[in-house]
Amino acid sequence: MREGWKSMRLTNFVWFQRGFDLPRNNFVEGNVPVYGSTSILGYHNVSKVKAPGILTGRSGTLGKFQFANEDFWPHNTSLWVKDFKDNDEKFAYYLLQTLDFTLFNSGGAVPTLNRNLLTAYIVNIPPIETQRKIASILSGYDDLIENNLNRIKILEEMAQQTYEEWFVRMRFPGYETAVMNEETGLPEGWEKKCFGDITESMQYGYTESASTEIIGPKFLRITDIVGSNINWETVPYCLINEKQKPKYLLNSGDIVIARTGATVGYGKRINQNCPEAVFASYLIRLKLKPEIDDVLVGIFVESNSFVQIVQNMAGGAAQPNANAPILRKIEMIVPSKEVQDKFRSIVLKLKDSQQLLLNQNQRLREARDLLLPRLMMGIVEV
Repeated sequence: MREGWKSMRLTNFVWFQRGFDLPRNNFVEGNVPVYGSTSILGYHNVSKVKAPGILTGRSGTLGKFQFANEDFWPHNTSLWVKDFKDNDEKFAYYLLQTLDFTLFNSGGAVPTLNRNLLTAYIVNIPPIETQRKIASILSGYDDLIENNLNRIKILEEMAQQTYEEWFVRMRFPGYETAVMNEETGLPEGWEKKCFGDITESMQYGYTESASTEIIGPKFLRITDIVGSNINWETVPYCLINEKQKPKYLLNSGDIVIARTGATVGYGKRINQNCPEAVFASYLIRLKLKPEIDDVLVGIFVESNSFVQIVQNMAGGAAQPNANAPILRKIEMIVPSKEVQDKFRSIVLKLKDSQQLLLNQNQRLREARDLLLPRLMMGIVEV
């Protein structure tokens, strides 16, 4: 152990406390984040804890930590650090990520964090100045990742704004001189078509559970397509035999849409960086006709307005279902081939920039995760 470092029980380093009850129907509109076990559940008008703060779940996925930069309400499904014992809060956040919290599982089908067992964990803690230096180094990586995520979001918004400008407000290149068709109300060469007319097929995905083994192709599920981009690193694998696999393999340009549950209507275009992957049964794949541009359809299905259209058509049932017959009825404007090509050229540049940032973030995470345990063990001098 390096000079000045001390060994102590985890509970002498930080002290956890259970969060506070707050049913969802008691949320009052405000800007105070309410932290659950793995994410922000919503926002409230009153905080319980002053920032900064660290939270983790009491059950389910153990060892996933959240850092709160603003005053917050820790939900009763979480544990939060009540006392940092004069240690650096950001250093504590990184140190906790190096510990195996599955050791503290109190048993049962659902892993549950037993606070009483935390006393048994021994950690090595450097002096406060070293803590701050280590936290600063690691925060540098996370700040770059966060900055890239913001840039990715802006690029996505730019793609959506381009679609709305061209095909909702009808201010596409050359719109000033475009000849309008009196019957359709659209420029000549444009049509309003339903999905049934622009697709060659609609196919339901493979019925199987995700594999915990790192074997087989990736297994894309409805939860994987809800974010702004598919994070293939977190997508699990699928045990599927070689005879069945070709039927469900995803290809660049495929469109996948969630057809049931709370995520019904969310969609994604599969880009050229897709690894070998198959798609799950609650997704439906659209194969487009050759004359229909997949980038154009992809931006449409990734919009909030598309989600709303599908959800309205799926009805208000407890388990809404947007099956193939429903999706075939959805309409969209299909412009001329020339306009499709111009739109594709512009949007693909935005998508390529997004992918570069995603790749950069992956390398930053790998570098940070490699450095993290070495810093915490004092192997790397700061």
